[in-house]
Amino acid sequence: MKVKVALRILLERSVKKMGKGMNPIVKTAALEMIELAYNEGIYVQISAGYRSLEEQASLYGQGRVYIYNGKNYSNLAKPNVTNAKPGQSYHNFGLAIDFFIVSDDGKKAIWTVNSKWQRVAAIGKELGFIWGGDWSSFKDYPHLEMTGGLSYKQLQAGKKPYITSPKTSKGDGHIMSIQKTINSRYKTSIAVDGVYGPKTRSALIKGLQVELYKQFNKKLVVDGKWGPKTKNATVTIKKGASCNITWILQAALYMKGFNPDTLDGEFGGKTEAALYKYQKASRISADKLAGKVTWNELFA
Repeated sequence: MKVKVALRILLERSVKKMGKGMNPIVKTAALEMIELAYNEGIYVQISAGYRSLEEQASLYGQGRVYIYNGKNYSNLAKPNVTNAKPGQSYHNFGLAIDFFIVSDDGKKAIWTVNSKWQRVAAIGKELGFIWGGDWSSFKDYPHLEMTGGLSYKQLQAGKKPYITSPKTSKGDGHIMSIQKTINSRYKTSIAVDGVYGPKTRSALIKGLQVELYKQFNKKLVVDGKWGPKTKNATVTIKKGASCNITWILQAALYMKGFNPDTLDGEFGGKTEAALYKYQKASRISADKLAGKVTWNELFA
């Protein structure tokens, strides 16, 4: 009979792999993800965290001829593993991690992207991470990142990302306020626990469905499920909008780690800035408009 790997072992291995250059909030969220997954019987480990520019150069040099700072990092005997040059990876700034699943005894790495893998990614997203598996152009299934909406060039120039505290199981006061408003406004009964989980996400979708019907006569089944009918019924809102749909947008942005500062239903400059940062980080059109693509990115 195999002995189940201890949570402590997974955490210790992951701390070692992430290194000393991690953003503390990103590191905390990564460890919380491991613990939450462990509680569901999924054993996950971090394989990479902070990566120096020299390490990035070595990785980029695999499969190609590459010289960085006068040093040859070429390794044609191995296949390409990244298209990011030094300074072009969020790993270089301690804002990204890679993960994988391990066997129950913790001795074997499992790289198959199955339901367990997708569940870990979902937990990571609930904690504020962006998952590489959601990208449309290049799928990077082990990758999770928190960018604070900053580009590589901004980070290279020394700009510091603003990342809110991870939405851990210890509870987030702003999320608790959102949950109370949802319960009051849409007659739901979700737990006011400060955690952005599946039930809170579903309740937000219900709220959007209700508002689409009330304000735009969109005939939808209010079921809290994100399907093609709800996606197609969404409307585009922009700066200047004042309505409950704007409040839902603000709440959803906050859940993703992009704080609009106030949740007042008023689409002002700070909401627009948070939306823009989220669009950039999600690699969708950063047009500062909350339309079908943005709504789908927030709730799909």
